[in-house]
Amino acid sequence: MFAALLVAIQSDALSLKLQAVDPARLRATVTHLSSYPTRNSLSKEVHQAAAWLADEYRAIPGLEVELMEYTLPQGRRVPQPTPCVQVVATLKGSSPETIIIGAHLDSLNLSVAPTEGPAPGANDDASGVALTLELARQLAGTQPRRTIKFVAFTGEEQGLLGATALAQRAKDENWPLVAMLNNDTVGSSRNLGGQENTKQVRVFSEEGENHDSRELARFIEWTVRQAVDDFTVKLVLRRDRFGRGGDHTPFVLQGFSAVRFIEVHEEFKHQHTPDDLVQHMDFDYLANVTRANLAAVWSLAHALPAPTKVTLVRDQTHDTTLTWEGEPGVPYTVYWRDTASAEWQGSMAVGEVERATVPLVNKDDHIFAVGAAGGVPVLAE
Repeated sequence: MFAALLVAIQSDALSLKLQAVDPARLRATVTHLSSYPTRNSLSKEVHQAAAWLADEYRAIPGLEVELMEYTLPQGRRVPQPTPCVQVVATLKGSSPETIIIGAHLDSLNLSVAPTEGPAPGANDDASGVALTLELARQLAGTQPRRTIKFVAFTGEEQGLLGATALAQRAKDENWPLVAMLNNDTVGSSRNLGGQENTKQVRVFSEEGENHDSRELARFIEWTVRQAVDDFTVKLVLRRDRFGRGGDHTPFVLQGFSAVRFIEVHEEFKHQHTPDDLVQHMDFDYLANVTRANLAAVWSLAHALPAPTKVTLVRDQTHDTTLTWEGEPGVPYTVYWRDTASAEWQGSMAVGEVERATVPLVNKDDHIFAVGAAGGVPVLAE
């Protein structure tokens, strides 16, 4: 009963936080970051931008801020090994289980030599950095169960180098990393072809119907649908765009659950050019993408322990009965979807029990799962 009351209180608190997301503050962050001549990972300006961003995080109560130093190895767009830095801000939870919310700080201009020329990088990816900073402001002081790390990666445009360094560190240090959310190019609702979508953001996840990253994406879609008004997630069932990559990829390759958020209609003619400017962005749209992330991270950060041994009872009826092993005082929810659907289509809150029956939804045509309040559901077998 206490856990159910706590869930209700957290839901009310989330509603207030969603309302508090500020498009003007998002614009101010993007405007500042895009004012640097470049944020190329080989430039002095990327260090200046990282120092500024670290100070912004330090101004938020309760965060531990690290300027993580690493070396860009010689390779694509890196003529020689080069010291670099990225920002990692941590909001500690009561559990060491960790969520990463990240975006890349660096920018690139491919209209000239990769290390030369102006690279404002407003949408790619000051938009994601601004979103991540706004999430930290909204989540500070909330005392989450899980630890949250807000990351501004560098080396992305040179081959996901900063994300690779952090993913390797997470593996080497045995971080209990349960989810990584990458936001890259999330600040524009239309392209030059006239296509526009102000109501959705795409979320890419690893291929494989039951991959952990796919289940994370599915849960994010469900959570946003319940929590955010007039804005939804469009699930894309592949790791990233065709022939492209993002900072979630190194985490997937290390075995972690990770997904990518990106606007629906990106404009390729602005990317990696001097034309990636603030005036091409839609900050009301970016605010909604921020709210979608906030709803997802809030839910994941406050999630109660997941059930284990979720099992379908093998009987021939029109109903479906499931059993599982839970923890005392934890309320559970049963989810289901048609086998042809990528999204959860129905749910039933069943409370602090270890057995439930879903009436008139058969196990032949549907996939079932059980989740603790706020957590990614566990598939039934």
